[in-house]
Amino acid sequence: MNKQNKIITGIAVILCLFIVVFAALNVDGKNKTPGLYDTFAQCLTDKGAVMYGAEWCAHCKEQKAVLGDSFRFIKYIECPDNIQFCINKGIKGYPTWLIGTSTKQIEGFDKNKTMKELSEATGCPLP
Repeated sequence: MNKQNKIITGIAVILCLFIVVFAALNVDGKNKTPGLYDTFAQCLTDKGAVMYGAEWCAHCKEQKAVLGDSFRFIKYIECPDNIQFCINKGIKGYPTWLIGTSTKQIEGFDKNKTMKELSEATGCPLP
């Protein structure tokens, strides 16, 4: 192997290592750009708010879309995968939010009022 081939091979190896390290750092989500609702979503979780829903639920999808990348901070229970648990919690429709140990429920999703209701029930300020 001549000197030029060694240099090219070395550069290729370094480039591959750089790509692997960069990909590994971004897989865990810690390096994501902060979302609009990150602080709000983290506060909801800290206050014990839990969203109960189903993957096929249109209102659940809409709620998740509003929260965007910040949804990663939300404690979420997929009820079709946890049927008895959701029945025991009294979940009758999706999405339903339960706040802490209280009996406070916020059901359904209306983009004009649900976020405000969550804020009022938990004391978590909206951005």
